[in-house]
Amino acid sequence: MTRAIADWWDALELWLTQLAFPLQVALAIVVLLPLCWLVAGLADRVAGTLVDALRRRR
Repeated sequence: MTRAIADWWDALELWLTQLAFPLQVALAIVVLLPLCWLVAGLADRVAGTLVDALRRRR
């Protein structure tokens, strides 16, 4: 199972590195922008919850 995942990842990596640079950038934007937005939203929610918990404690 692990070997199959490693082989899949290697094939994906090879495909990505063979793309033209503008396509690599566009693909990175399409994938990373929503991912970063979700992580930032999650971090904001966790920080807000922690701050609210600390305020209630005092």
